[in-house]
Amino acid sequence: MDQAQTNQAIQKTPSTSGEALPGGTFNPFFPDDEGAFDVVYAQEKKGFAQAKLKKERKDVAVLSVFDTVSDSATAEKYQQSDETLAGYPSVAVGSNGTAILVGGRFQVQVRSSDDSFGPSDRADWLQKFDLDGLASLP
Repeated sequence: MDQAQTNQAIQKTPSTSGEALPGGTFNPFFPDDEGAFDVVYAQEKKGFAQAKLKKERKDVAVLSVFDTVSDSATAEKYQQSDETLAGYPSVAVGSNGTAILVGGRFQVQVRSSDDSFGPSDRADWLQKFDLDGLASLP
C-alpha cells in the first residue's frame, strides 16, 4: 500500500459518533496457539479485545485489537506513517509495541512484555492475525 492508498484508507475511517463493535467480535481474528506459544484471552469490552501471548507459561507479549471508531485520533496517527506491515500502515508504540491500522479502522497491536520478544517477533505475530478478515468487518 503506497502513501496515497494509506491516506485514502484512513480517510474512510468512520467518525467518532459511530458505534464500536463488541470486543468478542474480534476474537476469531486473533492468532491460534502455535508451538510453545499459547494465546490466552484476557479482556474484552466494547471496541476492544486483548489476549496474552505466553511461551512455556511465561507472558511474552500482549495482543490486542481496538476499534478506533470511538477515538479518531488513534487512527489519525497512521497518516504520518511511511512504514507498512502486511500492506497496512504501521507505527511503533513506545519502545515495546508495534501496531498496524487495518481497514482504516482497527488498530492491531502487539506489545512485548518480556525482553526476549523483540520487534521482529512482534511483526511476525501481527501477521498471524486474520488481517483480511478483520478488514472485512463493517
